[in-house]
Amino acid sequence: MNHSNPQNGYIHLYTGNGKGKTTAAMGLAIRAVGAGKSVFIAQFVKGMYYSELEALKRFTEITLKQYGLDCFIVNKPTQNDIEAAQKGLIEVSRIISENRYNMVILDEVCIALHYHLFGLNEIVNLLNHKPQPMEIVLTGRYAPQELIAMADLVTEMQEIKHYYKRGVKARKGIEY
Repeated sequence: MNHSNPQNGYIHLYTGNGKGKTTAAMGLAIRAVGAGKSVFIAQFVKGMYYSELEALKRFTEITLKQYGLDCFIVNKPTQNDIEAAQKGLIEVSRIISENRYNMVILDEVCIALHYHLFGLNEIVNLLNHKPQPMEIVLTGRYAPQELIAMADLVTEMQEIKHYYKRGVKARKGIEY
């Protein structure tokens, strides 16, 4: 393995229409904890219960906060949804600037951008001011080209086939 500069932290982006973006970010968080690192996870848009919330409580090195009220993806975001996301972004900006965590995950940040819960310039500014050793992970469909260009690692999850299209409902422990 080439560990050219272990002091550098990079920007990861998991996007695309396939399943697994949040799951990949959560797996990376667990790997980081296994290496003695601390992780802050900000879930934008999400305010509902997901099984990973229960699992991640077991890791004292991981702090997870949700900045969503409900699942509005099928509806239109309300003013309250916008305010919750913006409040979250302010808090995340402070957390990043304080450099208290080795890794910060902005889960569903691309969806929040897609629904105009906050502006792209705010995210670009946040990334431009990240502490050098901090790893930042962004997830969500519809990643804007600017974030793809800024990221050091981009993975696109592409749906080839999904049992959801055969009428299979979301299952606890698998989809939520």
